[in-house]
Amino acid sequence: MELRRGATVRRARASARANVVAVIIALCLSAVARVGYAQAYKAPRTADGKPDLNGIWEALNTANWDIQDHAAKMGPVAALGAAFSIPPGRGVVEGNEIPYLPEAAAKKKENAEKWLTSDPEVKCYLPGVPRAMYMPYPFQIVQTPLHILISYEFAGANRTIYMDRKLKSPNDTWMGWSTGHWEGDTLVVDVASFNDQTWFDRAGNFHSDALHVIERYTRVSPDALDYEATIEDPKVFSRPWKMRMPLYRRREKDAQLLEYTCVEFAEELLYGPLRKQPSK
Repeated sequence: MELRRGATVRRARASARANVVAVIIALCLSAVARVGYAQAYKAPRTADGKPDLNGIWEALNTANWDIQDHAAKMGPVAALGAAFSIPPGRGVVEGNEIPYLPEAAAKKKENAEKWLTSDPEVKCYLPGVPRAMYMPYPFQIVQTPLHILISYEFAGANRTIYMDRKLKSPNDTWMGWSTGHWEGDTLVVDVASFNDQTWFDRAGNFHSDALHVIERYTRVSPDALDYEATIEDPKVFSRPWKMRMPLYRRREKDAQLLEYTCVEFAEELLYGPLRKQPSK
Protein backbone atom coordinates (compact mmCIF):
# COMPACT_ATOMS: atom_id res chain seq x y z
CA MET A 1 0.00 0.00 0.00
CA GLU A 2 2.77 2.39 0.97
CA LEU A 3 4.56 1.72 -2.33
CA ARG A 4 1.43 2.49 -4.30
CA ARG A 5 0.90 5.73 -2.36
CA GLY A 6 4.51 6.78 -3.07
CA ALA A 7 4.14 6.08 -6.78
CA THR A 8 0.97 8.15 -6.87
CA VAL A 9 2.72 11.06 -5.16
CA ARG A 10 5.65 10.88 -7.58
CA ARG A 11 3.30 10.90 -10.59
CA ALA A 12 1.44 13.88 -9.17
CA ARG A 13 4.69 15.78 -8.66
CA ALA A 14 5.89 14.91 -12.19
CA SER A 15 2.59 16.11 -13.63
CA ALA A 16 2.83 19.35 -11.67
CA ARG A 17 6.38 19.93 -12.90
CA ALA A 18 5.23 19.29 -16.50
CA ASN A 19 2.43 21.80 -16.11
CA VAL A 20 4.85 24.40 -14.73
CA VAL A 21 7.23 23.85 -17.67
CA ALA A 22 4.34 24.19 -20.14
CA VAL A 23 3.26 27.47 -18.54
CA ILE A 24 6.83 28.82 -18.65
CA ILE A 25 7.17 27.90 -22.34
CA ALA A 26 3.84 29.55 -23.14
CA LEU A 27 4.86 32.72 -21.32
CA CYS A 28 8.19 32.80 -23.15
CA LEU A 29 6.51 32.39 -26.53
CA SER A 30 4.04 35.12 -25.65
CA ALA A 31 6.89 37.42 -24.65
CA VAL A 32 8.72 36.73 -27.91
CA ALA A 33 5.55 37.51 -29.87
CA ARG A 34 5.12 40.79 -27.98
CA VAL A 35 8.74 41.74 -28.59
CA GLY A 36 8.40 40.94 -32.29
CA TYR A 37 5.26 43.07 -32.48
CA ALA A 38 6.98 45.91 -30.64
CA GLN A 39 9.87 45.69 -33.05
CA ALA A 40 7.66 46.05 -36.17
CA TYR A 41 9.49 47.66 -39.08
CA LYS A 42 10.00 51.40 -38.77
CA ALA A 43 10.58 53.05 -42.14
CA PRO A 44 13.37 55.62 -42.54
CA ARG A 45 12.18 59.21 -42.61
CA THR A 46 12.47 62.09 -45.03
CA ALA A 47 13.44 65.57 -43.85
CA ASP A 48 9.82 66.35 -42.95
CA GLY A 49 9.50 63.20 -40.82
CA LYS A 50 7.37 61.13 -43.21
CA PRO A 51 8.16 57.53 -44.24
CA ASP A 52 10.65 57.52 -47.11
CA LEU A 53 9.11 55.94 -50.23
CA ASN A 54 11.79 57.16 -52.63
CA GLY A 55 13.22 54.57 -54.99
CA ILE A 56 12.61 52.37 -57.99
CA TRP A 57 9.99 49.69 -57.40
CA GLU A 58 8.29 46.90 -59.34
CA ALA A 59 5.52 44.34 -58.83
CA LEU A 60 6.49 40.68 -59.15
CA ASN A 61 3.21 39.03 -60.08
CA THR A 62 1.05 38.19 -63.08
CA ALA A 63 -1.71 40.73 -62.42
CA ASN A 64 -1.10 42.51 -65.72
CA TRP A 65 -2.30 39.33 -67.45
CA ASP A 66 -5.24 38.83 -65.10
CA ILE A 67 -5.93 40.35 -61.69
CA GLN A 68 -7.88 37.22 -60.69
CA ASP A 69 -6.63 33.65 -60.22
CA HIS A 70 -5.75 32.15 -63.60
CA ALA A 71 -4.18 29.03 -65.06
CA ALA A 72 -1.50 28.94 -67.73
CA LYS A 73 -2.81 28.90 -71.28
CA MET A 74 -1.80 29.37 -74.86
CA GLY A 75 -1.03 32.90 -76.02
CA PRO A 76 -2.77 34.75 -78.85
CA VAL A 77 -0.39 33.52 -81.59
CA ALA A 78 -0.20 29.72 -81.65
CA ALA A 79 2.67 29.68 -84.18
CA LEU A 80 4.95 31.28 -81.57
CA GLY A 81 4.52 28.37 -79.20
CA ALA A 82 5.33 29.11 -75.56
CA ALA A 83 7.04 32.43 -76.32
CA PHE A 84 3.87 34.45 -75.63
CA SER A 85 1.91 32.01 -73.51
CA ILE A 86 0.05 33.26 -70.46
CA PRO A 87 1.76 32.36 -67.15
CA PRO A 88 -0.33 31.02 -64.26
CA GLY A 89 -0.85 33.30 -61.30
CA ARG A 90 -2.64 33.95 -58.06
CA GLY A 91 -5.02 36.86 -58.15
CA VAL A 92 -4.56 40.15 -56.35
CA VAL A 93 -8.30 40.79 -55.88
CA GLU A 94 -9.60 40.42 -52.34
CA GLY A 95 -11.79 37.31 -52.31
CA ASN A 96 -10.92 36.72 -55.99
CA GLU A 97 -14.31 38.18 -56.99
CA ILE A 98 -15.03 41.26 -59.12
CA PRO A 99 -18.68 42.33 -58.59
CA TYR A 100 -19.66 43.25 -62.14
CA LEU A 101 -23.16 44.42 -62.96
CA PRO A 102 -24.78 42.02 -65.50
CA GLU A 103 -24.28 44.20 -68.59
CA ALA A 104 -20.71 45.02 -67.54
CA ALA A 105 -19.92 41.32 -67.10
CA ALA A 106 -20.93 40.75 -70.72
CA LYS A 107 -18.68 43.62 -71.79
CA LYS A 108 -15.76 42.15 -69.85
CA LYS A 109 -16.21 38.84 -71.68
CA GLU A 110 -16.27 40.65 -75.02
CA ASN A 111 -13.09 42.54 -74.10
CA ALA A 112 -11.31 39.29 -73.27
CA GLU A 113 -12.24 37.80 -76.64
CA LYS A 114 -10.92 40.87 -78.48
CA TRP A 115 -7.89 41.41 -76.24
CA LEU A 116 -5.23 41.30 -78.94
CA THR A 117 -6.61 44.31 -80.80
CA SER A 118 -8.55 46.09 -78.06
CA ASP A 119 -6.36 46.21 -74.95
CA PRO A 120 -5.06 49.78 -74.50
CA GLU A 121 -1.65 48.34 -73.53
CA VAL A 122 -1.32 46.77 -76.98
CA LYS A 123 -1.83 50.23 -78.49
CA CYS A 124 0.76 51.82 -76.15
CA TYR A 125 -1.84 54.03 -74.49
CA LEU A 126 -1.20 55.25 -70.95
CA PRO A 127 -2.04 52.40 -68.54
CA GLY A 128 -4.13 54.21 -65.94
CA VAL A 129 -4.34 53.53 -62.20
CA PRO A 130 -3.96 51.05 -60.63
CA ARG A 131 -2.72 49.05 -63.64
CA ALA A 132 0.43 51.16 -63.93
CA MET A 133 1.49 49.86 -60.51
CA TYR A 134 1.65 46.17 -61.50
CA MET A 135 2.72 46.16 -65.12
CA PRO A 136 5.97 44.19 -65.63
CA TYR A 137 8.06 47.37 -65.75
CA PRO A 138 9.70 49.42 -62.98
CA PHE A 139 8.51 52.78 -61.76
CA GLN A 140 10.17 55.46 -59.66
CA ILE A 141 8.81 57.41 -56.69
CA VAL A 142 10.27 60.86 -56.03
CA GLN A 143 8.96 62.27 -52.76
CA THR A 144 8.79 65.86 -51.51
CA PRO A 145 6.60 67.37 -48.76
CA LEU A 146 4.23 69.03 -51.26
CA HIS A 147 4.28 66.66 -54.24
CA ILE A 148 5.07 63.02 -54.91
CA LEU A 149 5.98 62.12 -58.49
CA ILE A 150 5.54 58.58 -59.80
CA SER A 151 7.26 58.00 -63.13
CA TYR A 152 6.64 54.76 -65.02
CA GLU A 153 8.88 53.10 -67.59
CA PHE A 154 5.99 51.96 -69.78
CA ALA A 155 5.11 54.58 -72.39
CA GLY A 156 6.77 57.35 -70.37
CA ALA A 157 3.69 57.54 -68.14
CA ASN A 158 3.77 59.66 -64.99
CA ARG A 159 1.55 61.31 -62.45
CA THR A 160 1.82 63.81 -59.62
CA ILE A 161 0.26 63.25 -56.21
CA TYR A 162 -0.66 66.66 -54.80
CA MET A 163 -0.13 66.71 -51.04
CA ASP A 164 -0.81 70.44 -50.55
CA ARG A 165 -4.13 71.01 -52.24
CA LYS A 166 -7.49 69.42 -52.99
CA LEU A 167 -8.19 71.06 -56.33
CA LYS A 168 -10.19 69.06 -58.84
CA SER A 169 -8.81 68.04 -62.21
CA PRO A 170 -9.67 70.44 -65.05
CA ASN A 171 -10.59 67.43 -67.21
CA ASP A 172 -10.66 63.65 -67.26
CA THR A 173 -7.36 61.95 -68.09
CA TRP A 174 -5.81 58.53 -68.65
CA MET A 175 -3.91 58.58 -65.33
CA GLY A 176 -6.54 60.40 -63.29
CA TRP A 177 -6.00 63.19 -60.76
CA SER A 178 -4.21 62.23 -57.53
CA THR A 179 -4.36 63.96 -54.15
CA GLY A 180 -2.72 62.49 -51.07
CA HIS A 181 -2.38 62.65 -47.31
CA TRP A 182 -0.68 60.62 -44.58
CA GLU A 183 -2.50 58.38 -42.12
CA GLY A 184 0.25 57.47 -39.68
CA ASP A 185 2.92 55.73 -41.76
CA THR A 186 0.59 55.06 -44.69
CA LEU A 187 0.35 57.29 -47.75
CA VAL A 188 -3.31 57.48 -48.83
CA VAL A 189 -3.99 58.66 -52.38
CA ASP A 190 -7.40 59.60 -53.76
CA VAL A 191 -7.50 59.21 -57.55
CA ALA A 192 -10.44 60.35 -59.69
CA SER A 193 -11.24 62.18 -62.95
CA PHE A 194 -10.44 59.24 -65.22
CA ASN A 195 -11.53 58.73 -68.77
CA ASP A 196 -13.01 55.34 -69.64
CA GLN A 197 -10.21 54.18 -71.95
CA THR A 198 -7.99 52.03 -69.69
CA TRP A 199 -8.31 48.42 -68.54
CA PHE A 200 -7.15 46.70 -65.37
CA ASP A 201 -5.44 43.80 -67.21
CA ARG A 202 -5.20 41.78 -70.42
CA ALA A 203 -8.18 39.68 -69.35
CA GLY A 204 -10.54 42.51 -70.28
CA ASN A 205 -11.38 43.81 -66.79
CA PHE A 206 -12.41 47.42 -67.30
CA HIS A 207 -14.08 50.50 -65.79
CA SER A 208 -16.06 53.58 -66.79
CA ASP A 209 -15.38 57.28 -66.42
CA ALA A 210 -16.93 57.04 -62.93
CA LEU A 211 -13.89 55.14 -61.61
CA HIS A 212 -12.68 56.23 -58.18
CA VAL A 213 -9.55 54.65 -56.65
CA ILE A 214 -8.22 54.93 -53.11
CA GLU A 215 -4.59 53.76 -52.88
CA ARG A 216 -2.66 52.97 -49.70
CA TYR A 217 1.15 52.71 -49.68
CA THR A 218 2.87 51.37 -46.54
CA ARG A 219 6.57 50.60 -46.32
CA VAL A 220 6.86 47.24 -44.56
CA SER A 221 10.59 46.47 -44.98
CA PRO A 222 13.72 48.08 -46.46
CA ASP A 223 12.81 46.63 -49.86
CA ALA A 224 9.03 46.25 -49.92
CA LEU A 225 5.87 48.36 -49.96
CA ASP A 226 2.41 47.06 -49.18
CA TYR A 227 0.08 48.38 -51.88
CA GLU A 228 -3.70 48.38 -51.64
CA ALA A 229 -6.24 49.85 -54.07
CA THR A 230 -9.97 50.15 -53.40
CA ILE A 231 -12.00 50.31 -56.62
CA GLU A 232 -15.36 52.03 -56.86
CA ASP A 233 -17.35 52.50 -60.07
CA PRO A 234 -21.17 52.41 -59.75
CA LYS A 235 -21.61 52.24 -63.54
CA VAL A 236 -19.72 48.92 -63.74
CA PHE A 237 -19.60 47.29 -60.27
CA SER A 238 -22.31 46.55 -57.72
CA ARG A 239 -20.05 47.46 -54.79
CA PRO A 240 -16.48 48.62 -54.05
CA TRP A 241 -13.75 45.96 -54.13
CA LYS A 242 -10.04 45.78 -53.34
CA MET A 243 -6.79 44.53 -54.75
CA ARG A 244 -3.59 44.19 -52.74
CA MET A 245 0.02 43.20 -53.43
CA PRO A 246 3.64 43.84 -52.40
CA LEU A 247 5.86 46.11 -54.48
CA TYR A 248 9.58 45.42 -54.38
CA ARG A 249 12.60 47.73 -54.56
CA ARG A 250 14.98 47.24 -57.47
CA ARG A 251 18.34 46.59 -55.82
CA GLU A 252 20.75 46.89 -58.73
CA LYS A 253 23.49 49.45 -58.10
CA ASP A 254 22.71 51.12 -61.41
CA ALA A 255 18.91 50.74 -61.23
CA GLN A 256 17.16 53.36 -63.33
CA LEU A 257 14.18 53.83 -65.59
CA LEU A 258 15.03 53.34 -69.24
CA GLU A 259 13.24 54.80 -72.22
CA TYR A 260 10.39 52.65 -73.47
CA THR A 261 8.46 54.70 -76.00
CA CYS A 262 6.37 51.96 -77.54
CA VAL A 263 4.22 54.13 -79.83
CA GLU A 264 6.30 53.23 -82.88
CA PHE A 265 5.64 49.54 -82.20
CA ALA A 266 1.87 50.13 -82.35
CA GLU A 267 1.72 52.28 -85.47
CA GLU A 268 0.84 49.42 -87.81
CA LEU A 269 -1.99 48.29 -85.50
CA LEU A 270 -3.33 51.84 -85.11
CA TYR A 271 -2.80 53.32 -88.55
CA GLY A 272 -2.18 50.39 -90.90
CA PRO A 273 -5.81 50.23 -92.06
CA LEU A 274 -5.52 53.87 -93.19
CA ARG A 275 -2.74 53.13 -95.69
CA LYS A 276 -3.67 53.55 -99.32
CA GLN A 277 -1.58 50.49 -100.06
CA PRO A 278 -1.04 47.66 -97.55
CA SER A 279 2.47 47.35 -96.15
CA LYS A 280 4.46 44.34 -97.29
